[in-house]
Amino acid sequence: MWPGCAARIRPGHLGQARAHDTGHLGAVDGALCDNGAVHNYRDEGIVLSGHKLGEADRIVTVLTRSHGLVRAVAKGVRRTKSRFGSRLEPFMLIDVQCHVGRNLDIVTQVELIEPFARGIGADYDAYSAASVMAETASRITEAEPVSRAQFLLLVAAIRSLCRGEHPPRLALDAYLLRAMSVAGWAPSLADCAQCGAPGPHRAFSAALGGAVCSGCRPSGAALPDTDALDHLAALLTGDWARAEASDLHDQMDGSKLVSDWVSWHLERNIRSLRVLERT
Repeated sequence: MWPGCAARIRPGHLGQARAHDTGHLGAVDGALCDNGAVHNYRDEGIVLSGHKLGEADRIVTVLTRSHGLVRAVAKGVRRTKSRFGSRLEPFMLIDVQCHVGRNLDIVTQVELIEPFARGIGADYDAYSAASVMAETASRITEAEPVSRAQFLLLVAAIRSLCRGEHPPRLALDAYLLRAMSVAGWAPSLADCAQCGAPGPHRAFSAALGGAVCSGCRPSGAALPDTDALDHLAALLTGDWARAEASDLHDQMDGSKLVSDWVSWHLERNIRSLRVLERT
């Protein structure tokens, strides 16, 4: 399990955060969090993506601790003399202040907390895995006003990639399983998802909720070896010793099941995940 993350993804603990969450980012007056009264807010966030706007601006997407998914314009950051352009690169953990705009917020100040992009950018596999994590987090949270558990989970996963604690693809599969579980889509990996018959079962159906017995198995269900489901269970619970000791074939089967699970429940393909699977 990623450090500091275990207790936060177990049932009953998903919403827990550090005791200083609400005041973590400095001496912020409580009124600043009330966007109806004041037009500025400050929060901790991790940059998910960005794209060009005009000649010198950039629109950035940031998953924040207390304000959910934020899309904001960073003016002038593509100029060489920009004060904080490099701080708004994907995977940077930042302390950001924004002004509330009509359509998009405006970034007014950025302080760097942890430069994850520097470590991740040096490793292609880690960068690819982080890209999938960022896109998945964006898809999951775009319909949720605030999901602090998703923010904490993503930060822990990106930090693990940056430090090279686990193989990138295993870290990615573990993140996807946990992120989907936090969002309410936890797969059954042992007992039948339909009738509850005790497992293990070999068949797996994303449409029916995970592992299914022979009596409930629909046409076209995946038929991985049961060891592949054991491998996914190890990733979900943070048993890294067992997960990393899994046979390579089981790891590959597990990755395919995770991809199908994510695509089915998000009702769209994660583009960066499809690119990763083709490489």
